[in-house]
Amino acid sequence: MVLLDTNPFFWTTSSLPFSQFLAQVLAFLNSMLLLNQLNQVVVIATGYNSCDYIYDSSSAPNHSSEDARLPALYSNLLQKLEEFMIRDEKLGKEEPRGKLASSLLSGSLSMALCYIQRVFRSGPLHPQPRILCLQGSPDGPEQYVAVMNAIFSAQRSMVPIDSCYVGAHNSAFLQQASYITGGVYVKPQHLDGLFQYLVTVFATDLHSRSFLQLPRPAGVDFRASCFCHKMTIDMGYICSVCLSIFCKHHKKCSTCGSVFGQAQSDNTSASDRKRKAPET
Repeated sequence: MVLLDTNPFFWTTSSLPFSQFLAQVLAFLNSMLLLNQLNQVVVIATGYNSCDYIYDSSSAPNHSSEDARLPALYSNLLQKLEEFMIRDEKLGKEEPRGKLASSLLSGSLSMALCYIQRVFRSGPLHPQPRILCLQGSPDGPEQYVAVMNAIFSAQRSMVPIDSCYVGAHNSAFLQQASYITGGVYVKPQHLDGLFQYLVTVFATDLHSRSFLQLPRPAGVDFRASCFCHKMTIDMGYICSVCLSIFCKHHKKCSTCGSVFGQAQSDNTSASDRKRKAPET
């Protein structure tokens, strides 16, 4: 499962052109299909306003033929990607003020997990699915709960979430996703060689990873987002009933309705909740 960031607000400001990024990603997807005839690739476009499936190699025509390779193999992908980006742009044309817009990472993660569960239940074969997030947009604090729910769902399903972040700064969401699910988080230093990063790090199967020295992040940002203002915080108040996080003291929990007393509000570090994210 490949989650492809198509946020136009990011790519118009990125040093890496989207066309060059897409060319390297398509070459990587083609190499994945050539490694094993049983391999399957599904691509989900992650836009600013929506997300959608744009490619599924299992339903692609002439998947096993010699002519079904680049560029013929992905003509359908490019067409659906163009149609998706046009639809996504029509849903909201106003650029947010003051900051760069985030992509719907929570939605694409949920779609990927739903697809994987459908594959699990469709036949006797038990595949080894992986999710690769090709992300460049910054994290959206308003998606914190939904993203954490998807991360813990992937952990229970034993689905690693790999992350390749091409933005200017690290992504706390993707760092936590890869750390919790046992995936690999990489922030390429040279975007011109993105294909080399993808092939050498993310093309290896789960069994082979135990024999390789894969890159590990120096640290993981476990900061959470408050439920009141949707801002990333270092210190906050936690509801002792539902574990909701607030940046300021409130008399009543907006999530579960519990009334806070002086002893009921716990001022603690947001990083201490890295494995206690609220679930819905």
